[in-house]
Amino acid sequence: MSVDLLNISRTGVLAAQSQLSVTSNNIANVNTSGYHRQVASQEALESQRLQGNYLGTGSYVNDVKRIYNEFASRELRISQTSMSEATTTYAKMDELDQVFSNVGKTLPQGLNSLFESINSVAGIPTDIGLRDNVIDNASQLARSINGMQTQVDSNIKQTNLQIESTTKRVNEIGKELGSINSELMKDQTQDPQLLDKQDALINELSQYSQVNVIPLETGAKSIMLGGSVMLVSGEVSMEMGTVTGDPFPNEPRLTANTGDKSLIVDPSKLGGQLGALFDFRDETLIPASNELGQFALGVADSFNTAQTQGFDLNGEVGGDLYRDINDPQMSVGRVGGYSNNTGTANLSVNIDDVSGLTGASYELNFTAPGTYELTDNTTGDVTPLTLNAPGELAGGSGFTINIDTGAMADGDRFEIRPTAGAASGVEVAMVDPKKLAIAGPTITADAANTSKATVSLNGMDPTATGFPGVDSAITFQLNTATNTYTAFDDTGATLGTGTYSPPQVNAFGMNFDVNNTTGATAERFTFDLTFAEGNNNNAVSMAQLANKNIMNGGKSTLVGVYENTKLDIGSKTKASEVRVESANSIYQQANSRVQSESGVNLDEEASNLIRFQQSYLASAKIMSTAQAIFDSLISSVR
Repeated sequence: MSVDLLNISRTGVLAAQSQLSVTSNNIANVNTSGYHRQVASQEALESQRLQGNYLGTGSYVNDVKRIYNEFASRELRISQTSMSEATTTYAKMDELDQVFSNVGKTLPQGLNSLFESINSVAGIPTDIGLRDNVIDNASQLARSINGMQTQVDSNIKQTNLQIESTTKRVNEIGKELGSINSELMKDQTQDPQLLDKQDALINELSQYSQVNVIPLETGAKSIMLGGSVMLVSGEVSMEMGTVTGDPFPNEPRLTANTGDKSLIVDPSKLGGQLGALFDFRDETLIPASNELGQFALGVADSFNTAQTQGFDLNGEVGGDLYRDINDPQMSVGRVGGYSNNTGTANLSVNIDDVSGLTGASYELNFTAPGTYELTDNTTGDVTPLTLNAPGELAGGSGFTINIDTGAMADGDRFEIRPTAGAASGVEVAMVDPKKLAIAGPTITADAANTSKATVSLNGMDPTATGFPGVDSAITFQLNTATNTYTAFDDTGATLGTGTYSPPQVNAFGMNFDVNNTTGATAERFTFDLTFAEGNNNNAVSMAQLANKNIMNGGKSTLVGVYENTKLDIGSKTKASEVRVESANSIYQQANSRVQSESGVNLDEEASNLIRFQQSYLASAKIMSTAQAIFDSLISSVR
């Protein structure tokens, strides 16, 4: 009997000792990140038949289980991916918002200073110091635009570096998971510590991308990113990487590589930090850069055009204040050809009408034998283009595409960014303050005119055939019913006739618009090109550019283009902040669920500790009782 009691007490002591060890380990790892609590499963030993009865023989710990809920863990991974994506987006958006709000405030301030200096020179048109101030302010505005573009370019480079460093960490995790899979496939006992490490790595991976976990019969787990990229399959892990951008090299693409095979990955399907970084670069930074270029083109073109509407102190038609908007240094990056194009065409983009630009990017597709289609990447609108000789594709919003050399092949694609590069290239071209065209012509409607028709000067070209010259006059008689004109010199002699495309007349070096044309069949307008040093007509017109809607198809002012970009970034920043709060709330709920099931509860473990301690002591007491019985039995037979 005592022998049986000794065996039973021994098994009880050992079982209680195991329970105490598991409980103690739980308590010791209460603050260990990624630790899942363990529970010892205890079972009775097989009974023995004695004198017609079945008597128990004790108990033993048959298993130590790791408390793990796959559904709760999956929910945690999904919420962590969403939170990481939202947090990354907000951090990047907030940084860019600070740039546009703080550094970028120099742009509207600089534009206001330029207009103020023009107002000042309008008061004293011959003052060289005031004219110099106009050029200085124009230069400062150009430098501010250059500086903003540098900030945006720096953001693009920084984002690309973050993408690269994130892919490196993903690769490191992939290799570690492959090694763990190898260990798990060798040892079918499933070491809880190894499983905790595996789970911690998968959870970290879910910060960078959406993760799908596929359990294998071997005990290993295959890992997919975004539901399409197999990162780990058994012991084998793929490598993520980046390659040169296509069609623009400074916009790297994401790849998945295994052996000698490489696959281009669509980052929009990944989510997490990687997806957020690509989305921020492609959907916010690059559009912001293009819109900054639109602002730069607007500034340069509006003032250059205004210069052609007046006379400088030398009595000549004004020249460019800023670098020409189609100068090579203003047009870097307007076209990118895809690497899989089979044709030989080299393209360039010419800005024809800045007011028609939207800051959007486009995709040009060619289908043989002669179909050219331009797709707006923002709206998805498709515009068919017309090929005019020599190699000019017309039909774009404010721009034309030129096939400079070579020819397109069927299926060739190009990305068109009409405003790209302008913010980096904008620069003041004028150094002589006398060249500012402050004076301007006087436009007079004939007293005999019967309609409400008016004309507005767009510019003068002194190199054009038939230009009447400064200190002369030219009169146009317009018939808006037939869209024809007759021109007369200052003596009344006829210079010639012609037709025009409403509303613009372009003849004898004079370019002007005809407005309110109802009933205008024989209306006359005289352009007095007399130069006077004290004349300030053109300075007044320049100053009015501050409030004119000359951008985005007549819907925005110059500063409005920049302010719209700034407001859009601010709106996105606020929206991303709200998403962070929502994503964090969902994550906390998922994390609480995992902790409630897999986390260590100190109150529960303390209770278990007391219970198993008492069990241990009671089993030990049985052992001492068995010893006393055995001793009494021996004594009685002596």
